[in-house]
Amino acid sequence: MTIQIAQTQPEDADSVATLVGELLHEIMAAVKDKVFDFHHDDTVVRARSWMKDGLYTVLLARERGEPLGFLALYESYALYTEGAYGTIPEFYVRPAHRSKGLGTALLEQARRLGQSRGWRRLEATTPPLPQFDRTLAFYQRKGFSISGGRKLKLELP
Repeated sequence: MTIQIAQTQPEDADSVATLVGELLHEIMAAVKDKVFDFHHDDTVVRARSWMKDGLYTVLLARERGEPLGFLALYESYALYTEGAYGTIPEFYVRPAHRSKGLGTALLEQARRLGQSRGWRRLEATTPPLPQFDRTLAFYQRKGFSISGGRKLKLELP
């Protein structure tokens, strides 16, 4: 199996949107609640635009052209981090390809990319629910530490 990980281009937006949809549907199934509104075509447009503008970086893992997983990054700023840092808003590996080192490879590529951009850290969020204990354990095995409380949101009209 020859897996290739590369930074996406705007023309990869459809593949990225498909994987985002799978991720969101998996999360909603795990929490048994419709916590996301997902619209594939709208997601394609956003992803394409953000990638084109350099606001959103996606590392896409493929085998023989078929997408297996992805990790998305964007640059963030906070005074407490003492500089720019990377945020991982989405990270997903298709179930058939989990526990085979693909997530680790994506995260290592993200780490190298962040270092090349001068970021001081990477941050990721996982829900503090038992359904996501495996995800939390993965991040911790990769050197992440818990640095704060729960992720909250406020919808703005």
